[in-house]
Amino acid sequence: MAAAGSGRTVSNTFAPVRNWLLLPTWLTVGIFMLLPIALMLVYSFLTKEFRGGVIWEFTLAAYDQFVFDRGLFGDEAPSIEWTYITIYFRSLVQASMATLLCLLIGFPTAFFIATRSPSTRSMWLFLVTIPYWVNLLIRTVSMKFLIRENGPLNQALLGSGLIDTPLQLINTNIAVQLGLFYSYLPFMVLPIYAAVERYNFSLSEAGADLYAGRWTILRRIVIPAVKPGIIAGCILVFVPSLGAFLAPDLLGGAKTFMIGSLIEEQFKGNAGNWPFGAASAMILLTLVLIALLFYARAQTKEQV
Repeated sequence: MAAAGSGRTVSNTFAPVRNWLLLPTWLTVGIFMLLPIALMLVYSFLTKEFRGGVIWEFTLAAYDQFVFDRGLFGDEAPSIEWTYITIYFRSLVQASMATLLCLLIGFPTAFFIATRSPSTRSMWLFLVTIPYWVNLLIRTVSMKFLIRENGPLNQALLGSGLIDTPLQLINTNIAVQLGLFYSYLPFMVLPIYAAVERYNFSLSEAGADLYAGRWTILRRIVIPAVKPGIIAGCILVFVPSLGAFLAPDLLGGAKTFMIGSLIEEQFKGNAGNWPFGAASAMILLTLVLIALLFYARAQTKEQV
């Protein structure tokens, strides 16, 4: 045993084989994450083959296609290609709105569960997670049947007299939002629940003793204390929402086309454009990495 500076003891029993113990993890990360990303990066610089696939000739044509419009035959003066930029902007807005909606619903839900008695918390968590034991495709199709023109939602609203004609929800941004919200809500609830469960509620009692109101206690004490869980939940919802394609494809239409759908289309059939699909994926990955980099730097400054 070796003494550490903080007063704790650190065992060196496995020091000689520490790197070997990490080998399975490094192999898994390398083969199933880093290698596919590297292949995608290489493919983004290749040339599209007319019948699908790629030609091993390196070019920037895929990135040029994303940014510039050079006409049908590529012989016109370049102009900004707003189509793909609009799709990315729409995806950012949709993912941000889905994250905000999940936060507004997920925070009180997580707080409610964490403040229940230990004997009932498992039941509440079970109720939150049990729908997600079903495949995402099945859940998205179920949402489509729920909100369609003659679905249960419209039938209930018509029967209650709240509306006179069925709501047209399919193929709208609202339908996509509902699909994203339903798909990723537990990713917000569970991290916040874990943070609230560790929260020391005597801090709230101390704030109340100092005549702080409930909203002041929530804003000045509770939220800063559980902030890591909130940020983790936002990341876990925002990133998959940004690249989602099932909800836009099944619940949306041409006007709700998102990044995930754009990338998926490029790899389907012989008419696909693999280099452009790979370039679109790399641009998406770059945007996510930049956002995470800014978050990491902000966290480092707060700790300093």
